[in-house]
Amino acid sequence: MPKRAPTRADHLRSAIAQEAARLMAEHGIQDYLIAKRKAAERYGVTDGPMLPKNTEIEAALVSWQRLFGAATHTSSLQQQRRVALEAMELLQPFQPRLVGQVLSGSATEFADIQLHVFSDSAEAVCMHLLDRRYEYEVFERRMRMTPERQIAVPSVRFQLDEETVEAFVFPRDGIRQAPISPVDGKPMRRAGVQEVAELES
Repeated sequence: MPKRAPTRADHLRSAIAQEAARLMAEHGIQDYLIAKRKAAERYGVTDGPMLPKNTEIEAALVSWQRLFGAATHTSSLQQQRRVALEAMELLQPFQPRLVGQVLSGSATEFADIQLHVFSDSAEAVCMHLLDRRYEYEVFERRMRMTPERQIAVPSVRFQLDEETVEAFVFPRDGIRQAPISPVDGKPMRRAGVQEVAELES
């Protein structure tokens, strides 16, 4: 079967994905939906089916980084992964796992380092940081565990070597089921210390 020629709608979706990627790379927007909406607004698009998927935006972001900021991106990603390892060592009693853009390699210089940690008490994570003289901020993030089910996840944000680390605190048995990725709708990839160290080698 011959390959279908791109339509005007395809070109528009691609343009919106590229603009969303540019906004994320240059303006520090970390939320795909916000970047998508701002990009769509620029092109005057309001029709949902015309909007790119998050996977298309992530692919455009990786292409943007390769074309316009290869050296800078490599350097900032190495720094983020180095700090991620430090944070994982700091939070070692809570079986930390790296997730998100720093793990996938699509992180911009503005991206936060995101960890999943496991404890039946979020206060235990806070006390652990407090005992080591880290200032932190407590917040809550809603995460989708299945297409139909969301949960509120207690979370802790702190600074480490000028990077922002967000630790999302799941129950101890939460290590068996990862939430759904906002990028591709599949279970989030999680990486332990060994895997992250290998990314850096």
